[in-house]
Amino acid sequence: MLDNILKKLDALSDPDKAAKSLRYFKTGKGDYGEGDMFIGISAPQLRALSKAHQTLPVQGCFTLLKNEIHEARMLALFILVLKFKKADPNQQTDIFQQYLQHSPFINNWDLVDCSAPHISGPYLLHRDKHILYKLATSDLLWDRRIAMLSCFSFIRDHQFDDAIKLSERLLHDKEDLMHKAVGWMLREIGKRDGAVERAFLDKYADSMPRVMLRYAIEKFNQAERQHYLSLK
Repeated sequence: MLDNILKKLDALSDPDKAAKSLRYFKTGKGDYGEGDMFIGISAPQLRALSKAHQTLPVQGCFTLLKNEIHEARMLALFILVLKFKKADPNQQTDIFQQYLQHSPFINNWDLVDCSAPHISGPYLLHRDKHILYKLATSDLLWDRRIAMLSCFSFIRDHQFDDAIKLSERLLHDKEDLMHKAVGWMLREIGKRDGAVERAFLDKYADSMPRVMLRYAIEKFNQAERQHYLSLK
């Protein structure tokens, strides 16, 4: 089945789209996506392909996740998300554990964002979340982003405590991608409980990275945005 999937990916490839992706996903020397390979397939195309191949065994998905082609890894994650939703508790545990073990292959922001809120987040929703605090201290950027994006599931369930605590721990992360992730999750909290987000901003707006603040206040009215930006 894997050979068939790879042939279908090759048939969908588009060199022009691939060239644009190489620039968009920062694959140059020293960038976060250095050395990543693209063949130019859109996310909607990959989602359609994932539905057609969701019977791929879990181990086959993780084999595909190790592929050097970015779109192959994204397809593997799309299939894993579909399998996770239908899996029994034991199968979900297996997918979750292997997902974290394979985090070095979930190595761009789009790969984290399409999977963490749908695998690690739901799995940990009503479980102990200590693993996220461990991930938040990892040297690997993608582990830290998985920790933050997993919180999306908790936020949707109006559980804000872990997202707030992780935001505090990641407040001064050195990576711009983490500034954006934290700001995004703060914004999502604000959509559901503005008081919780504003309490965080009142405490940290003057010290948080500017891009994090801008992401967090994106939905505020102009007067509120100017207020928080003036604290910088």
